[in-house]
Amino acid sequence: MQNRFNRVWAIPISILIIVGLYYVPPIHSRLAWRLESLRTQIRYFVKPPDAAVFQPTQQAQVDLAVTKMIQTLQTTLTPEVTSTPQPGPTLQPTAAQTTTPLPATVMLAGVKYEHQHGRLNYCGPANFSMALTYWGWNGNRDVIGKAVKPTDKDKNVMPYELQDYIIDNVPGTSSIVRYGGDIEMLKRLVAAGFPVVAEKGIYETDVNGKYSWMGHYAFVTGYDETQREIIYQDTYQPDAARNPGPDRRIKYSMFLEGWRAFNYVFIVVYPVEKENQVLTLLGPYADEQWASQHALSVAQTEARSLTDIDRFFAWFNVGTSHVGLFQYVDAAIAYDYAFGIYADLNVNDSVRPYRMMWYQTGPYKAYYYTNRFADVINLADTTLNDTIAEPVLEESLYWRGRAYYMAGKTDLAVKDYREALKIHPKWIPATQALQDLGIQP
Repeated sequence: MQNRFNRVWAIPISILIIVGLYYVPPIHSRLAWRLESLRTQIRYFVKPPDAAVFQPTQQAQVDLAVTKMIQTLQTTLTPEVTSTPQPGPTLQPTAAQTTTPLPATVMLAGVKYEHQHGRLNYCGPANFSMALTYWGWNGNRDVIGKAVKPTDKDKNVMPYELQDYIIDNVPGTSSIVRYGGDIEMLKRLVAAGFPVVAEKGIYETDVNGKYSWMGHYAFVTGYDETQREIIYQDTYQPDAARNPGPDRRIKYSMFLEGWRAFNYVFIVVYPVEKENQVLTLLGPYADEQWASQHALSVAQTEARSLTDIDRFFAWFNVGTSHVGLFQYVDAAIAYDYAFGIYADLNVNDSVRPYRMMWYQTGPYKAYYYTNRFADVINLADTTLNDTIAEPVLEESLYWRGRAYYMAGKTDLAVKDYREALKIHPKWIPATQALQDLGIQP
């Protein structure tokens, strides 16, 4: 009888022990990504994420506006991507930018390489850590990761989160985020001793064994004009033996192709005493409005000239640039057209970038600020329910919550804000949204 009793209790006790051991930090860090990978593979097999398509509910109402926008592009744009956008601020490049020749090759010393292995979706913390340690910050990927990505569920760290971290935790250091960058800008900054973080798209075999598009940061620390190559630190290291992450090289053309997916955004981290030097190097990019207007000009030109997935990225960038200029109606129209192009792409992981809304929130802002709350909700539903194994994108939850509130569904809004805080505890936007409703997080 005693043996039977022991056998009955042996299984639940063993399960409890196994569960307890799983949450021991060293064991959890090694096993969590494997379990998530297994769960994702099962989910994606049943419901392929590349098959998900968002269709704006107000699409029919903007068809005429889209047609007029396309006609404007066709009649006013030239094929030169580098043309000066108009209108824009009157800042002019300095003499140092236009007359001082740049070295043919630059590779910055003092870079402390970090990879993202052993952590889930740690591209952001690893790259941001390198950007800070270059200037003497005494930390590493885990120090910044605990603040900007406090749970394994958080899939992405956005540029503004790095800026907020620096403001709150790294006195004497500042940063600038701009859109519409180009190779010459990268070379000019790096040659002057300022490495640059760029966010770009890549095609890789992910942890689930799927070859697909994803977002990834690159820490640019050099260039080689003789080979027309960017030199950067790659935290992902898909093949550490044959193609290691430190000082990886990529052709200018390939770098630009990936960079396009994020509207050529770049981030410069620097000591505050060097701010004047950075602003001089940036030239007209020092003005955020000019940079957004320039990015819009580039995106409009590319929307006219490119095809297939690159055309989708270009139209998406048109929307993002309009958001940067607070032109939400035009932004919404551009995003509508981009999503239409997306729907027509081949159903193939290497073609449809189904992770796009994991990294960017421009469409939510455009639809929200044009009172298209149903489209905010529908886009968030598609993103959270169809493109990811678990609904763990705090930005999508937050914007859906805001749209729910405007639609009179306060209970659903509160639920989304609370879910966002489970993914990113103490996240200020969701915390503030609850407090605005008189609810303690």
